[in-house]
Amino acid sequence: MSNRRTFLAGASAITGAVAAAAVSRVAMAALPEPVTQTTPDTMAPLRPSTGRPYDPVVTLNGWSLPWRMNDGVKEFHLVAEPVVREMTPGFKAHLWGYNGQSPGPTIEVVEGDRVRIFVTNKLPEHTTVHWHGQRLPNGMDGVGGLTQRHIPPGKTFVYEFVARRPGTFMYHPHADEMVQMAMGMMGFWVTHPRERHPLIARVDRDFVFLLNAYDVEPGASTPKVNTMLDFNLWTFNSRIFPGIASMNVRRGDRVRIRIGNLSMTNHPMHLHGHEFTVTGTDGGPTPTSARWPEVTTDVAVGQMRQIEFVADAEGDWAFHCHKSHHTMNAMGHDVPTMIGVDHRGLVKKITSVIPDYMVMGERGMADMAEMEMPIPDNTAPMMAGAGPFGAMEMGGMFTVVKVRRDQPRGDHRDPGWYRHPAGSLATEFGGTPPDAPRAPSAARGVGPGAAPTPEVEVQIRKPAGHSGH
Repeated sequence: MSNRRTFLAGASAITGAVAAAAVSRVAMAALPEPVTQTTPDTMAPLRPSTGRPYDPVVTLNGWSLPWRMNDGVKEFHLVAEPVVREMTPGFKAHLWGYNGQSPGPTIEVVEGDRVRIFVTNKLPEHTTVHWHGQRLPNGMDGVGGLTQRHIPPGKTFVYEFVARRPGTFMYHPHADEMVQMAMGMMGFWVTHPRERHPLIARVDRDFVFLLNAYDVEPGASTPKVNTMLDFNLWTFNSRIFPGIASMNVRRGDRVRIRIGNLSMTNHPMHLHGHEFTVTGTDGGPTPTSARWPEVTTDVAVGQMRQIEFVADAEGDWAFHCHKSHHTMNAMGHDVPTMIGVDHRGLVKKITSVIPDYMVMGERGMADMAEMEMPIPDNTAPMMAGAGPFGAMEMGGMFTVVKVRRDQPRGDHRDPGWYRHPAGSLATEFGGTPPDAPRAPSAARGVGPGAAPTPEVEVQIRKPAGHSGH
């Protein structure tokens, strides 16, 4: 992380008023040094060394942006710029983001903080930043053409407001929004409570990440920005499984996960092995009377959901979007269903001309997870990830919550795979299976003396294309 010490060491005073439209010459002379991070690893929580204290969050495959205190104001510097994001080992995408990454760094402040954010534009076109969900002056809302002039390439604007309420928020452009968000411009914002809050409990682990989607053709590296529905990469913080880090916790920890959705569709987020409650949205903490146990919660477009649970069950527990095609990586949408079709003779003829040709889907798609199938350069396999028992056959929006009794407090390192106690693992049965109970034969009808029920063959037709959506 470059220039971190310089950035946090202090600052010269900024005199005069700071306007949303432009930065004064005095302010520009004291512009904070930008901090850049390019590694896709999950960085340790940023403990506050200045300003009000708070319990920091952990950004999945990301980091929190350092600040400097300047005459009681917490100052940050965001740089909008082209970035290269490793989505998973062996696959990198050319995106737009902030401070070297997409999504940009998480911004953490405390309720009541006066915040000043310098935004430098290094993109090839103008931009703005909208502070999604914040209560602030209208001229700081970041809607280009409506509440401010656009930030031209090469210019720096400054936003300043008070973080009025605690909660989980996001930031993203409101300028050429379809292109810039499709290219990965977004980030997380967390406002911590200033003091003990009746609806915000203290937790032991606090994770944040954004849901976003891309359309990157196999072998390419730049997203297609005009895609509306047919995305092929579904991501947590612009990462796809197995590139998404696990969430590592201690047994008995109270865990909070904050999820923001800046993709183009909803995502039912599902946790294995535990129940959770939704304790907050981008509107603020939910009243206790509105909380109930869940194992899946839907996060709609432009929404945030904050879930909490006590990690009381040891193991490696899946956490993923429950839309099955969102747990796969790049694939075509027009692949025909070939289950049950014997095309061995045809394959032999094709491989004489195309040696790398492989059958897809004769017995389902599971074989593809274990085959060394040739794929274009800079592309991720459709289903990937190796677990302790073989191929996991997952991609996209999937990760693991690892609960361990011996995980040290505050330690977020990966503990490795779970070792199941004796007698607690599903294994092959070596005996003779019992006869399965069967329903009464349909030929005997329903009751005594009933006429035989004729057999009916159900005809199924599946719609083709997306016209019925």
